[in-house]
Amino acid sequence: MQRFFVLAVLILLGWLTYRLSPILSPFLVAGILAYLGNPLVTRLQRYRIPRTWGTTLVFISVLLLLAGVTMALLPVIRHQSLLFVEYLRQYLELLQTRIIPQLSARIGIHLDSQSITHYATANAQKLAGWLGRSLQVALSSGSGLISSVLDVILVPVLGFYLLRDWPYLLNRIAALIPQHYLPISQRLASDADAMLMAFLRGQLLVMLALGTSYAIGLSIVGLQTAILIGLVAGLLSFVPYLGVVSGVTMASLAMYVQTGAFLPILWVLMVFAIGQILESMVFTPYLVGDRIGLHPVAVIFAVLAGGELFGFAGLLLALPITAVLIALLRHVHGWYLQSPHYLDKEP
Repeated sequence: MQRFFVLAVLILLGWLTYRLSPILSPFLVAGILAYLGNPLVTRLQRYRIPRTWGTTLVFISVLLLLAGVTMALLPVIRHQSLLFVEYLRQYLELLQTRIIPQLSARIGIHLDSQSITHYATANAQKLAGWLGRSLQVALSSGSGLISSVLDVILVPVLGFYLLRDWPYLLNRIAALIPQHYLPISQRLASDADAMLMAFLRGQLLVMLALGTSYAIGLSIVGLQTAILIGLVAGLLSFVPYLGVVSGVTMASLAMYVQTGAFLPILWVLMVFAIGQILESMVFTPYLVGDRIGLHPVAVIFAVLAGGELFGFAGLLLALPITAVLIALLRHVHGWYLQSPHYLDKEP
């Protein structure tokens, strides 16, 4: 009977998450911020700083840092974004007037430049339309733009109260767990917490290091949209291989339009190759280590599945749920290795 009750509760939670996914995003973002900030506030408590004051100090520090970074980077990002859009327009022209004719002459096969350009333009328009519809859906999840602004305001407010009351909330959740299951629940929660915290904290540092490395490297080789592309590649590196593929594509296109030659693209490839070497030999070993336990395939599948099932809320829930499932599977695997069935003993 208890198993059916637990199953019914899980089904109900899944249904509620699906139905409420349009309004869950600010709560989930605030929860992630509170989760990441809890170790800092807990450390401040060791110095006899009250939790409310510690939470206030952490939030003010983070907001000042974000405000400073935004004020410094926003004009540059805006300028380079407009420049990259212009590069895209010029690239379509070059595709028709130079690239396709040269390619036709080298391979000895006639290529209809107008048809290819029309195909590329049509697909670019489809992509722009899809992005526009996605933005429209995102903005229509509450009351349009007003809802989005309210979400931005809600996140720090919710995050503050969640961070301040984090130990109390955990204790209340633990009080709801039957005493018989409390020890195993605490072990699972501890394992999932260690895995998820190591991944999030380490991956955020890796994203920052990669984005900075790409931006510096592309600036050195003379790319005028270096900061924009480095930032995009660093942020997208949260999903394995997506950052480097997107960065190489954007940087190669921009470099070709900027210089009008293919040879400088080799410098772009070298920058991203060095970035990948730094990631595998320096950033990941020192910033993340071997404590993650989240395989890249599991990360990709979790993010795609979460986004497909529950939208943006699913993207935020994907990794925490995956960490809990992996922790559970590790315990199940340990129980199986000690079971009579595995040891060929009579039960």
